[in-house]
Amino acid sequence: MDFIVEAVIKAVKDLYQTDIAAKDVNLQETRKEFEGQVTIVTFPYTKVSRKGPEQTGAEIGEHLKNYLPQIAAFNVVKGFLNLSVTDAYWLNELHTNILTDDFAIAKANGHRVMVEYSSPNTNKPLHLGHIRNNLLGFSLAEILAAAGYDVIKANLVNDRGIHICKSMVAWREFGQGETPQSSGLKGDHLAGKYYVWFDKAYKQQIQELIEQGQAEDEAKKNAPLMKEAQQMLVQWENNDPEVIDLWKTMNGWVYEGFDVTYKTLGVSFDKYYYESNTYLLGKDIVEEGLVKGVFFKKEDGSVWIDLTEDGLDQKLVLRADGTSVYITQDLGTAQLKYDDYQMDESIYVVGNEQDYHFKVLFLILQKLGKSWAQGLYHLSYGMVDLPSGKMKSREGTVVDADDLMADMFDTAKKQTEEMGKVDGFSEEDKTKLYHTIGMGALKYFLLKVDPKKRLLFDPNESVDFQGHTGPFIQYTHARIKSVLSRAAYTPESSTNNVAELDGIERDLIVGLTKFPVIIAEAATNHSPAVIANYVYELAKTYNKFYHEKSILQAEEERLKQFRLQLSAASAKVISRGMALLGIAVPERM
Repeated sequence: MDFIVEAVIKAVKDLYQTDIAAKDVNLQETRKEFEGQVTIVTFPYTKVSRKGPEQTGAEIGEHLKNYLPQIAAFNVVKGFLNLSVTDAYWLNELHTNILTDDFAIAKANGHRVMVEYSSPNTNKPLHLGHIRNNLLGFSLAEILAAAGYDVIKANLVNDRGIHICKSMVAWREFGQGETPQSSGLKGDHLAGKYYVWFDKAYKQQIQELIEQGQAEDEAKKNAPLMKEAQQMLVQWENNDPEVIDLWKTMNGWVYEGFDVTYKTLGVSFDKYYYESNTYLLGKDIVEEGLVKGVFFKKEDGSVWIDLTEDGLDQKLVLRADGTSVYITQDLGTAQLKYDDYQMDESIYVVGNEQDYHFKVLFLILQKLGKSWAQGLYHLSYGMVDLPSGKMKSREGTVVDADDLMADMFDTAKKQTEEMGKVDGFSEEDKTKLYHTIGMGALKYFLLKVDPKKRLLFDPNESVDFQGHTGPFIQYTHARIKSVLSRAAYTPESSTNNVAELDGIERDLIVGLTKFPVIIAEAATNHSPAVIANYVYELAKTYNKFYHEKSILQAEEERLKQFRLQLSAASAKVISRGMALLGIAVPERM
């Protein structure tokens, strides 16, 4: 509410002959137990008023009421000035802003942002942790776009390395030519199957070598399967035709499997980067750093950076044999991404176990003098647990993304049918609805929590139609659509004849006006949870309005049309808010 900020600046100038800036005006939402919609904190102005916070608030309040026709009344509670804004103002907001087609659609701000997320390994399928990663990345990209940014959604695929070779060795040893077609398995599941087989066979070989008298560390190095995997990695880096052919074949299976999962999850990418194409790029940056004196070389020929003065430690950036480590690849990829897009900000959506890695990466790029390094940001998120415990992919007990999504469909089907919400639906419509509710439950549960927090995902709790859940919001949207349908509502049929608002009607409009600010806040904080919790509160407010106010049986036609307008506006904002989370809302339930 810029007009209130400007009026407070004028009031302080007129009353106390002091100039203040807009940043010095602290506007808050009025607490529910007090009258008003906007609260001004008056404590900062007591220094210039030389009066107590209550008297200062009363003087500023009186000035605002006399100066602003939009202010109907005010009250002061200790150091807080609560303003009641006129119904005419809120009604004007509804008709000239909220109900328009371009409401909460920000203009392009000229800033470009890349959001990198997913970053899977091609030796196994996506799991529950990947689901949170993908949902966070995709939703953040949608929010940033809605806030006016030019957004590039990127996926860096980890398609090379010893872990990939493990799956390849196991398939060559035990696969007998098995393919996704012959096995009936998705390609990523098939690769994951052999990754697990490798680990089991490898552990057995270690145990056998220990029983023959070798120490455990020695046995791990001497196990034939590990030696074979290491040899395969060398062959891959030397472009051995047979190894490269197998690598392309198995990765092709995995990509097809990933595509199915991404489609079901409802996420997409504008640009793919592949580690196999980027892992050597950092070597040029290492050479650049040596010339600049940012890096140093040890006697064995390995290259390091000393970050101890920055509170970190020494970090290897190139092995003695000249081969890359992870940080080498990431240095090169960061440069490549900037060369491709010249973005103002580059966001890495990666779990918090990599916090240290990104501190090192960003600091190195800053020390190298990369001007764009100040725009690098790590969206660090917490792990997701299930009631059954933590995931362990190498042991084959990973919470598979495809299995979890299928379970969500089944859970949604069971709970929806038990509540009798599919009467009159065709089988095709039922299937679509179960998918919409199941995915809405999963996505909302994972996105409503601040990304930095670890969370426990309970599938049954997530589908509760009465809880703080996606299905509750979806059901609210369907309820509104049902009301509008029964009224044969069209925007053209509505009228603007209401002059006064009831409390819940005002609360609903006030909530709707916040949407553009909420989008901006979510973008600034890199947090879809801001959107998720806003939409939930809006849905709760609408349901209170629905139960307190008759809509279709309103005592006057003008009231009916006004409440239908409010309903249509609520449906629009709920739908848009959920879309920013990647969640569909049904027309009927």
